[in-house]
Amino acid sequence: MRTSSALAGLCGLVLAAAVPGAVAAQSVADFYKGKQIEFIIGTSSGGSYDLWARLIGRHMGRHIPGKPSFLPKNMPGAGHIKATNYLFNVAPKDGSTIGTFSRNIPTRALLKHPAVKFKPEAFNWIGSPELTNRVCVAKKGAPVQKGEDLFARELIVGGAGAGTAVSTTPAVLRGVLDMKFRVVEGYKGASDVILAIERGEVQGICQTVSGINSSHPGWLKDGKLVVLFNLERKPIPEYKAPSIFSFAKTTEQRQILAFYSSNTELGRPIAAPPGVPADRLTALRRAFDATMKDPAFMAEANKQGFEINALTGEELTERVVELGNTPAAIVDRTEALLGPKPKKKKKKKKQ
Repeated sequence: MRTSSALAGLCGLVLAAAVPGAVAAQSVADFYKGKQIEFIIGTSSGGSYDLWARLIGRHMGRHIPGKPSFLPKNMPGAGHIKATNYLFNVAPKDGSTIGTFSRNIPTRALLKHPAVKFKPEAFNWIGSPELTNRVCVAKKGAPVQKGEDLFARELIVGGAGAGTAVSTTPAVLRGVLDMKFRVVEGYKGASDVILAIERGEVQGICQTVSGINSSHPGWLKDGKLVVLFNLERKPIPEYKAPSIFSFAKTTEQRQILAFYSSNTELGRPIAAPPGVPADRLTALRRAFDATMKDPAFMAEANKQGFEINALTGEELTERVVELGNTPAAIVDRTEALLGPKPKKKKKKKKQ
């Protein structure tokens, strides 16, 4: 009997060695079976990043071996930097934690924001569910109704803190093109800024089209918010507004605008920490890809007004590396336009 058992065990090992993929798949399934994947979200609840993450989390587990569930966890702060630092430095590096944060984050790292404690190229990028356009908009009836008006009249826009695109975009445009933006800070996120527009506290916002459409459907289509321009090179035909590049007069201005707007090509990035085992990273990436084509996911995304235009983890990795190769002079000039860096908080001495 013992000889038979030993022989059976030996045969099992031989078969496993002959089919290494089966062992890898089984080990991934064993790891994830009965587990809960923590999904870190760099914003407060209710915003577009939060809505996308929760939607993906409701479907992605079905496509991971072992079928784990997802636990969303909001971690707002420092313009998504708090969540990104956590994912890079603190979160388990075993594939049990992933996160989503602003597409602006790799740019903030290049600009040497003092709160940044991560390297974008070292993340394990999983994918992005969409690509979108970023626009600057004004409330209908505000003093500014066209992009050209910003050279003569001031537009008061809401901000959500250092590192967020709603704050950095008007700062860059004010610096590089001398557009008359005034930023009122203190809002938790873009959705709160749009509510502030409705209350009359501010007159506009620089935000993604999908973000505006998901939080306030119909505001762009009905003309409640007027598109002044978009931040990409090509204008968006349906809004009949120019690209910001049409206002650039010098090569340097165009280079700075290209560097700053390049992060929109990262969509809504989802990543895992460095050090995740290769087989689990592959499982997460392929599960994300499968989720983007899942009929149930697609139906729910459509119901929420989301447009799926996904990037794979490999494509995201390529784009992050390319962004990192931006000439240092252009990075430095953009950094100067963003103004003084936030000061590091001094640690209190123990008594």
